[in-house]
Amino acid sequence: MSNISAIISTFSSEDKREFLNYLKKKNRRGDAKNITLFKLIDQGRTTNLDVKIYGKPARNSYHALCKRLQDSLITFVAEKSFMGETSDEMQVMKLLLASRIFFEHKKTKIAFKTLEKAEKNALENDLYSILGEIYQTKIQYAHLHSNAKYADVVEAAIRNQELQQRELRLNMAYASIKDQLSQRNANIEAIIDGTFQEHGIAIDDKLTYKSLFQLLQILSTSAQLRSDYGRVMPQVNRISTIVNKKKKQAGKHLFYHIQILNLMAVISFRNKDFTRSKDFIQMMELEMTRQERKYYRRFAPDLVLLNALNLNFTGNPSEAITMLKAFPNPFPELQLALVMCLFQQHEFKEAHRQLRKLNHSDLFYEKKVGIIWVIQKNIIELLVLIELDQLDLVLSRINSIRKKLVPKLRRLKEDRAINFLKLVGLYYNNPTLVRTLKFREKVEESFEWKDAKREDIFVMSFYAWLKAKMEDRPIYEVTLELVSLK
Repeated sequence: MSNISAIISTFSSEDKREFLNYLKKKNRRGDAKNITLFKLIDQGRTTNLDVKIYGKPARNSYHALCKRLQDSLITFVAEKSFMGETSDEMQVMKLLLASRIFFEHKKTKIAFKTLEKAEKNALENDLYSILGEIYQTKIQYAHLHSNAKYADVVEAAIRNQELQQRELRLNMAYASIKDQLSQRNANIEAIIDGTFQEHGIAIDDKLTYKSLFQLLQILSTSAQLRSDYGRVMPQVNRISTIVNKKKKQAGKHLFYHIQILNLMAVISFRNKDFTRSKDFIQMMELEMTRQERKYYRRFAPDLVLLNALNLNFTGNPSEAITMLKAFPNPFPELQLALVMCLFQQHEFKEAHRQLRKLNHSDLFYEKKVGIIWVIQKNIIELLVLIELDQLDLVLSRINSIRKKLVPKLRRLKEDRAINFLKLVGLYYNNPTLVRTLKFREKVEESFEWKDAKREDIFVMSFYAWLKAKMEDRPIYEVTLELVSLK
C-alpha cells in the first residue's frame, strides 16, 4: 500500500489519466478492480479497502490485487520512460537489443552490423557499462563471424573493464562530494581535492568530458542551493582551463562539451560576469551547429534563456521580452524568466497572465525543474498579486507559502528567503511602513549580505523590489543599480 501511494504521488494529472487508459487496455476480462483501487488510493481513502472493493472482508484477494497494481505501476513508469527517452545511451541500448534479437533469429550479418554501430556510438559517448554488454555479445557470437578477431575483441573488453572501474571510482567520488557539500559552510575546494585523492583520481586533462561535466554540475548545484556562485569560481576556472586543453577532443564528446559551455555561461551570469557569459553563449551556439545541428533543438531553450537573461540585465529588457515571447512552446524556465522581465518593467497584468500558463502543481514543477525554481515562482507570483492588489489571492498565497514552502526553506537553511517573505507580509499589511527608519533597520537585521561581487543576481533581483518600495523608484532601475550596471 505505502509503495503504491509513493508511486502515485510522483504522477502528474496527465500521468494518472495515461495510467488509467493503460489499465483499461490491460484489463482483458473487463475486471476494473485495479482501477477502483487506484482511484481510492489516489483520493487518499486507504482504510477497509478490501470491503469497499469486494463488498466483504477479503484480505488475501486484496493483497493480491495490490501486488498486481504495484507491478502495473512499475511497468507503466518503465515503459513510459523507455518510450520517451532519446538520449545517446538509450539509442545504443536499443541497437544492442536489436542485434541480440537478430542473432536469435540467425540473421548474423545484420546482427553484427547493428552491433558494430552500437559499439561505435558507445565508444563516442564513453558508455563503458553498455560497452561491456556489447563485448560480451561479440564474444558470445564471435564463432559466427568469418572475419572476427577473437583476441582483438577480448583485448577491447579488458581495456573497457579498466575504464569502467575508473568510472565507478569517479561516480563514488561524486557521490561522496555531494554528501559532503550538503554541509552549508563546507570548504568546496578541500572536499573535492580530498575526495579525488582518496579515490586515486587526479583533476587533470585525463578526465573525460562527461566527468568534467559531472564535476561542474555538482559545483553549480551546490552554488544554486547556497545562492553563492562566487564561492565555486576557483574550481570552475580550474575546469575551464582543463576543457580548453582538451579542445581537440570536443567533437567526439559534443553533447557534454555543449553541456559544459552551458553551465559555464550560467555560472558566469549568476556571478554578474556578463561579458564572460556571452562569450560562453557564443561558443555554445557554435558547437550546437556542428554535426548537422544534431543537438540544436535539445539546447535551444537553454540558449534562448541565457541570451534573454543577459539582455535583460545589461539594459535591453524589451529585446529579452520579445525573445522569450517568440520561443515556441516555452519551457517553465523560459516562462518564469518572461514573468520576471515583465514584472521589472511594471507590466504586472501581463506578468500575471503569463504566470497563469504555469498551471501545473508545485510537485510537478519540483520534479521537472527543481525546488529552487518552485521557490522563485511562488515568491514572484506573490509579488505580482501584491502589485495587482488582489487581497484574497494574496492571503491565499501567503497561507500556502507558510504551509508548504517555508518548511522546505527551513530544510534548505534559506533564512534570507524566509525573512524576505516576512518583510513582504509586513509591507502588504501596512505599505506606509516601508519608508520608515524602523522598517529599514528591520531589513538590515534580516539580511546577511555577501560582498557585492559574490552576491547572487537573482537574490539581488528580489531584494530590488523591496528597495524600490523603500525608495519609491522603478524596480528595473534599482535592479540594474544593484548589479552594478548603473
